[in-house]
Amino acid sequence: MDTVTEWEMAIAMALMGGIGIIHSNNTAEEQASHVRRVKKYEQGFINNPVTLRPNDTVRDLLETKEKHGFSGIPKKREAKLLKLIYSKISFQDELVALISRTDIRKNRDYPLASKDSSKQLLVGASISTRMEDRERVRLLVDAGVDVIVIDSSQGNSMYQIEMVKFIKDKYPHLQVIGGNVVTQNQAFNLIKAGVDCLRIGMGSGSICITQEVCAVGRPQGTAVFRVCELAKKYGVPCIADGGIKNVGHVTKALSLGASTVMMGSLLAATSESPGEYFYQDGVRLKKYRGMGSLDAMKHKASQSRYFSDKSQIKVAQGVSGAVQDRGSIYDYIPYLIAGVKHGKQDLGIKSIREMHKCLYSGELRFERRSAAARGEGGVHGLHHFEKKLY
Repeated sequence: MDTVTEWEMAIAMALMGGIGIIHSNNTAEEQASHVRRVKKYEQGFINNPVTLRPNDTVRDLLETKEKHGFSGIPKKREAKLLKLIYSKISFQDELVALISRTDIRKNRDYPLASKDSSKQLLVGASISTRMEDRERVRLLVDAGVDVIVIDSSQGNSMYQIEMVKFIKDKYPHLQVIGGNVVTQNQAFNLIKAGVDCLRIGMGSGSICITQEVCAVGRPQGTAVFRVCELAKKYGVPCIADGGIKNVGHVTKALSLGASTVMMGSLLAATSESPGEYFYQDGVRLKKYRGMGSLDAMKHKASQSRYFSDKSQIKVAQGVSGAVQDRGSIYDYIPYLIAGVKHGKQDLGIKSIREMHKCLYSGELRFERRSAAARGEGGVHGLHHFEKKLY
């Protein structure tokens, strides 16, 4: 979503153990640059470092440092390291790879960070099903993207299936997330096409009005349970996308079979989300909009998501609004993680894997709650109160 995730949010999400999906409501070059900034945030193991040759001069050293901004540069002959020219010291040994001191510090500060095999942060990017987005995929792959999300409000289409097959054939190493789906039939077609993961949800997001406008969609709890029930048979993980209003909803989605959740409104209006803060009635806010809103559909990419790019009349399936300031992701994500841990602890379950095992064995049970029960489960009976979550 273009009011949730660009490079700054994606870096924060990866450092905290998640992954950010860079939106595609921009040019392919702009999106690729966001991906590149995330991948370069941590250099990881530098297997092909910029080096100096034995006969290079001090002038060559200074020009190289000015061009690349490095403080230390190896000097080698073939694979043999002659010197590591640094501000104070030099070393003599065989050059295998480099790792920066700042990366070591980041590893210490963010031990749960999501990283690839080269120790760079994980990042994903969304694309549409348009033919021209095949070139977008190439640019994203060149930038180092780890996973592609094919972004469609209704994923069970021949266009998405063709795109999945294209990506898996052209870039077999690249993981592809398909969707969105809400039924087992929809999911099965994408699984056959070769998706690595499914995204579940239609009309359940806080800024989505698909169910109201189009009379199409499905209650999110039912959709997650039914689709995950099928996907489990094929070893395909699922993402619950939409309807996550608080940390309890994360626990519910995981307990219904999802492997993880995708969040929009909960991450919007944090310090790391795109956009500027503004004040209204004394409240600090940031803009937040659905990709099916008329505001977002001024961009061709968002129009295509809702099959409106060739239509003269736009049918909005989302709204534009604002979300109250939530502070920094670096404070908010630990609260969400701790909340999910507390939920599992109260269930007596140690892990998501164990939770799913209990779900399908029938050991984990669900009950329908009345309005009175829901009221009982919230704050009640007080003259006044102040609700602070973290």
